[in-house]
Amino acid sequence: MSESNLNFVDRDYTFKFEKYFDRGWEIFRQYIWGFSGFLSLNFLISTGLSELPQSEAALPTAIYNFVTPVLTAGYYIVALKLAKNKSRNFADFFAGFKSFFPIFLVNLVSSLLIFFGLILFILPGIYLAIAYLFAILFVLEYRFGVWQALEASRKIISKNWLSFFGFSLTLLYVNLVGILFLGIGLLVTIPLSYCAIVAAFEDIVGWKSVNLEK
Repeated sequence: MSESNLNFVDRDYTFKFEKYFDRGWEIFRQYIWGFSGFLSLNFLISTGLSELPQSEAALPTAIYNFVTPVLTAGYYIVALKLAKNKSRNFADFFAGFKSFFPIFLVNLVSSLLIFFGLILFILPGIYLAIAYLFAILFVLEYRFGVWQALEASRKIISKNWLSFFGFSLTLLYVNLVGILFLGIGLLVTIPLSYCAIVAAFEDIVGWKSVNLEK
């Protein structure tokens, strides 16, 4: 990790809980129909695959599961553009395919580490699940490698891990409320969750093109 990148890893910061939800909503409302439309598209694909006969669904389901981490990164990609006041279009939700392997590998490695942490002692798995919250964003914004992205996220979030834990629980609760509204609420709560995470990243880390010193 270069010296300039150490600036945001080493410095302390104040976790601004309410600000991240307010800023997340501000980002989300700029492209409500885009976010909700992309989520609906993914839901329709998933539902369609589940309706296929098992003999026919195996291969397309495996392919869809394989690319799901990259599709999920689409929420972050569009939220990042909106946060930086850049133009966006619906095709940007699929831009993660340009960084397919870094995104896929970060998701794979973090999932394995979290899984083994949960199996062995439970608490390490919970710790890592929260600590890796920024990992994909470091891949997208800073083009970090797999381990570099995971470690940068872990080191930064560990400084205020309990705050991030509460933040994550709140996001979970918000999405549970979304389910209660016949599931339709998820069209808002799921993309809003990604936007809130981007808002936290924006405040705590900043953008690559901006001086990171605060």
